[in-house]
Amino acid sequence: MRIAISAVGKLKDAEERAIVERYAKRLNGAGKPLGLGPIDIREYPESRAADVGERKRDEAERLLRDVGPGDIAVALEPTGKSLSSEAFAAFLRDTRDGGAKSCVFLIGGPDGHGEAALSACSLKLSLGALTLPHGLARVVLAEQLYRAATILSGHPYHRA
Repeated sequence: MRIAISAVGKLKDAEERAIVERYAKRLNGAGKPLGLGPIDIREYPESRAADVGERKRDEAERLLRDVGPGDIAVALEPTGKSLSSEAFAAFLRDTRDGGAKSCVFLIGGPDGHGEAALSACSLKLSLGALTLPHGLARVVLAEQLYRAATILSGHPYHRA
């Protein structure tokens, strides 16, 4: 099952980009024997619409272009479900075993997700109660995707 992170906003910080790329590379290696990956990271510019509702609609429309038939979409959402690393790994395993072609993680812009994006997602996932900048959310998500692969493979990276 392919994995994609589709995000509104470009990572401008070289250090954040390097960390995301490091975990993506690790996931590609660890996930291959498990049928997870490769990972594809896509960035979209923030909408320039003057109205918040229009910005959210525009960004949702662009993010949803990455979700095709047979794909599972997951919205990163502050009010979403909080999962342990083990439960997140089980979600990925079950999604893969359920026949999903891809699992696409959507990260909205500063105003959040548009209703179209939220309604298209089978899971609204919270990375925690703290508000994270978008770049840091990508770092946390990339690390958790790699961690999930190590949990599923029995690798000692995850020691909880």
